[in-house]
Amino acid sequence: MSGTSADLTASSVLAVLVRRTGARLRAVLPTRDVLATMARSPRKDMLAGLTVAIVALPLALGFGVASGAGAQAGLATAVVAGALAAFFGGSNLQVSGPTGAMTVVLVPIVHRYGSAGVLTVGLLAGVLLVAAALGGAGRFMAYVPAPVVEGFTLGIAGVIGLQQVPAALGVRPSGAENVVIGAWDAVAAFATGPHLASAALAAGVAAVMLIGARLRPGIPFSLLAVVAATVVAGLAGLDVATIGHLPAGLPAPSLAFLHIGEIPQLASAALAVAALAALESLMSATAADAMSVSERHDSDRELFGQGVANLLAPLFGGVAATGAIARTAVNVRSGAASRLAALVHAAALALVVFAAAPLVSGIPLAALAGVLIATAVRMVEVASLRALARSGRGEAAVLVLTAGATLAFDLVTAVVVGLLVAGALALRQVARSAALTRVPLHEGLPPADHHAEEQALLAEHIVAYRIDGPVFFAGAHRFLLELAETTDVKAVILRLSRISAIDATGALVLGDAITELERRGILVLVSGVQEDHLKTLDALGVLDTLHTEHRVFAATPDAIARARQHLHRAGRPNAAAGDVA
Repeated sequence: MSGTSADLTASSVLAVLVRRTGARLRAVLPTRDVLATMARSPRKDMLAGLTVAIVALPLALGFGVASGAGAQAGLATAVVAGALAAFFGGSNLQVSGPTGAMTVVLVPIVHRYGSAGVLTVGLLAGVLLVAAALGGAGRFMAYVPAPVVEGFTLGIAGVIGLQQVPAALGVRPSGAENVVIGAWDAVAAFATGPHLASAALAAGVAAVMLIGARLRPGIPFSLLAVVAATVVAGLAGLDVATIGHLPAGLPAPSLAFLHIGEIPQLASAALAVAALAALESLMSATAADAMSVSERHDSDRELFGQGVANLLAPLFGGVAATGAIARTAVNVRSGAASRLAALVHAAALALVVFAAAPLVSGIPLAALAGVLIATAVRMVEVASLRALARSGRGEAAVLVLTAGATLAFDLVTAVVVGLLVAGALALRQVARSAALTRVPLHEGLPPADHHAEEQALLAEHIVAYRIDGPVFFAGAHRFLLELAETTDVKAVILRLSRISAIDATGALVLGDAITELERRGILVLVSGVQEDHLKTLDALGVLDTLHTEHRVFAATPDAIARARQHLHRAGRPNAAAGDVA
């Protein structure tokens, strides 16, 4: 019987888990309504998708090579992960693929574990992302403050622009890890041997995009400018770097790279990749929302889409992918209306991989650099930055620090810095909102008929303090100082009904204040303690003495009556103010 009962219990638990997992899975899968958005503006989406594909092509190749996995790996990632993340993801505007931030993480993995290790890490990261989506982890993105998001977007715009300086000037990248140093090296190299053709192409493409967007925003000037630059470079015989030869086709899907015995030693790397993929993708999706008018992404669906993409891309030789802010920004600015644009981008890259490599091999890299420089400029929302700057010095500081950390370090560091500074400023603001106020004893109390002597007694010997707001570690010691300075009284009533929150530090400091007052012979009474706050105070023994001597009251009138009784028993019912120590 006991075995049967245990089996039934295990079966019941399993059934509940299966039902909950099924419900969560249905919640993150794309719905008909979501997919129906692809029919809104197919012409705009196709043009935007083609524009993004042109921008994404050299980036996919470059990031593939930079990661150490090869150009074909970059293309496979852009095609496979780009399509899957677009279909299953939670943003209508997000474009996914290989990114610079992810490349930085992948390089040491390639050096240590080889290409097979990188593919295994990508697959494991996909599993972790799917688990995070099913666990509802995406909702935590809502806690990232607006100044951090704006600072991230501003910093990424700077990174994108600076990354294009070598290609725009027609010089070989110096290999510096920091984009600011790399851009400076490129400028120095250009000064010693100017390459005017590349600079002219980049400046021309950027100018056409920026001016054209103001005059006729519905026209895909990025696509037209790249085509024009390619034609001019070809007809004039300009000596500029081009995309060059592309590998044809994708490898057949395979799990030959996966070795089960290596999974434990790759787990920490997979966790880092998954964390970066989640952070960069959700930040990119949030930035896309900010650049659009009415779009709002679903964080859990976005994590799920990135998880599926990273699960399957390694089967085709692709490396770990994330939402790509540069391509997403191009997508938004090119007029994309739905996820169809990202799917078209992946399809166009697939067409290039399989059939049309010669058609794009002659595109100048300087022209693509001009596209990204213009995109970086258009990412900066001047009105939003001004509004945040005017809202307060704290918000402005968070924005500037986040943007600066993005330029100086990396995305994860930038977000951590922004969150820490924003959290510290928020704690400071909350601590300042708490107040200790001396209030009349009759405030909020029913009128009472007291004799003149009793009124004088109350006025001269009993003081009531009301604590408003939170009492916690960030500002609790201020209360100790204020309460400890109370003089010329025999009884203090602490009205605690308006405390919004109290932590252990706040409770202990309040206890210290009570102890200090009683050491000086002042009777302390407490009224209006909320039930949840009382648990904290009692757990730390703050009110033990007051409970023993019945000096904790639900209502302030009872505390006043108790104070009057104490003063009468002390034999000083008519003491003058000057007699009080």
